[in-house]
Amino acid sequence: MEIKDYIQPGVETLELNARAEKICRRRKVKPAFKGYRGYPKSLCVSVNEEIVHGIPSTRKLREGDMVSIDFGIKYDGYYGDAAITVPVGKIFPEALRLMQTTEEALMAGIAQVRVGNRLSDVSHAIQAVVEGQGFSVIRDFVGHGIGRSLHEDPQIPNYGPPGHGPFLQEGMTLAIEPMVSAGGWEIRVLEDGWTAVTKDGSLAAHFEHTVALTNDGVLILSKI
Repeated sequence: MEIKDYIQPGVETLELNARAEKICRRRKVKPAFKGYRGYPKSLCVSVNEEIVHGIPSTRKLREGDMVSIDFGIKYDGYYGDAAITVPVGKIFPEALRLMQTTEEALMAGIAQVRVGNRLSDVSHAIQAVVEGQGFSVIRDFVGHGIGRSLHEDPQIPNYGPPGHGPFLQEGMTLAIEPMVSAGGWEIRVLEDGWTAVTKDGSLAAHFEHTVALTNDGVLILSKI
């Protein structure tokens, strides 16, 4: 993600949004989030205890922050969605472990995207990695199908027992996105109506890929 290169101490999160819009113009794609259900910006920028849907502002990033960037686009009638959490300078080892675990959980979930598996096999694989490291899966938000709409069925929780839900079939496109807390899984939404934070103020991380399922395996469409 090109935006990652601009994340450094002193940068306003609004500047990251401007970069995202510039990338959209250059690549002739439409930002998917701007105006979606009234969301005011093109990028979601969530810092530290913010889990998702952080609205870019004049807030300046500081050394030691963790920043989750969630970015969606629309091209030729189809949507793509991706997220990444990155450090601002040097961060505490536990914060780094949280980031690494969340990305590992994402890849574990993607590894279960196989023809004949059940949807909850993906969910269970994510939960096993997260809780195996002593972290918590955020339960209020889920992954989702994606295609001609930004959010489609099926919903993909990041927790649950294996062997449940619909069978995975060739042609499915899914946005898989574990959101993980260093503390508890409970959330609250700030007064802006969008920004979701951990209820206990603990750090959170978020990684996401859009994937397509074929009979030859899974394709990670948002991988660069």
